Amino acid sequence: MPEDIAELIGLARTGSVRAAGRLLSLVESPRRAQVLTELEPVPVPVPVIGLTGPPGVGKSTTVAALVTGYRARGLRVAVLAVDPSSPYSGGALLGDRIRMAAHIGDPGVLIRSVAARGHLGGLAAAVPAAIRLLGALGYDVILVETVGVGQSEIEIAAVADPAVVILNPGAGDAIQAAKAGLLEVADILVVNKADRDGAEQTARELHLETGLPILQLIAARGTGIDALIDAIDAHHRADSAARGAARARAQILSLAQSRLRAHPGLDELAAAVATGRDDAYGAAERLLAAAVDQHR
Repeated sequence: MPEDIAELIGLARTGSVRAAGRLLSLVESPRRAQVLTELEPVPVPVPVIGLTGPPGVGKSTTVAALVTGYRARGLRVAVLAVDPSSPYSGGALLGDRIRMAAHIGDPGVLIRSVAARGHLGGLAAAVPAAIRLLGALGYDVILVETVGVGQSEIEIAAVADPAVVILNPGAGDAIQAAKAGLLEVADILVVNKADRDGAEQTARELHLETGLPILQLIAARGTGIDALIDAIDAHHRADSAARGAARARAQILSLAQSRLRAHPGLDELAAAVATGRDDAYGAAERLLAAAVDQHR
């Protein structure tokens, strides 16, 4: 596999999944800027669909079914599966490949695990860069699957539109999702495993609670996937410049916060505040000033 970035981009555009994978590794490394500067602007932003929900609701099964649905429509699909743990575990990638066995070997499908920790700038920086790369490589739709707990969901809401939250029938998952703040970032709510008792009641209660579209799905059978794709497309058509600007603003703030958290002077400033030698307000001003100076 060549290491010349322009050559890798050329191979990836002609369908080389290996070249695309190598480029994704580079955008998660200190060579990120090198890759991004080689990319040509994309006239129309690629649709990015975030899928999240509590553990066990069938997110990966839904993602696999969506890939099948989009491939049936002739679209190239990329999947970014967010692994909240170590970049060395391979857990998320292994699990997704088992569930997506039907798509292995399909040059129109790319499946990639992205660690929330361990990459340059963290998830907030790694995912937008990967999305920009995949759009430039000609993928028609990008699915981002997250675990459903923690900061990663808030960061995903800044890059994905719509954010699809998946729940199972019964009150337990809905309560868990509400506690995790998932209902606040949801654009579309899905009740998966809709052949179980209580699915209709769960859908009604969620609609009354949120006012959002509620779809019922049996992802393992592919039932309801076309309706979900149609709802996603309708959401895209209803998007506005103001919503796009709000997502961009959230993305910028998320990236800035990620940079500040990694600033080498933060620990020293925190120690000064903790011992009373400085106050938090002054330390925040100094941290921002130091970050600006470092960027120059």
